[in-house]
Amino acid sequence: PDLTGYEKFGLGNVKYNISGIHVTAVELPSASISLLPGSGIKLVIGNASLTINMNWNIRTWMFKDSGRSTVHISKVFVTAIFSMPQDNTSPTSISLTSCRTTSGDIDIKLNGKS
Repeated sequence: PDLTGYEKFGLGNVKYNISGIHVTAVELPSASISLLPGSGIKLVIGNASLTINMNWNIRTWMFKDSGRSTVHISKVFVTAIFSMPQDNTSPTSISLTSCRTTSGDIDIKLNGKS
């Protein structure tokens, strides 16, 4: 979905809109799934990367600008634990018990009119 809002900076508000968000690349060089006896499933993703393209525009009381942006996030590490109920009376379901995510580098390229 598009992101729209405003932030207060110094002398006024900056209104922004981010639209046309598309994930253009995902790399998962190291991923594993393991069973946790009696409790669920553990998912570990290591050194992943993600590239996102989007349109952006900003407006302040002094100027406005718009353009295209590419965001590359790398060195992403995710550890997630999913649990599954042990009773056989309910339909099979899975829920996220815990999740930890870190990212190392974020590279943002903005192309605009100004």
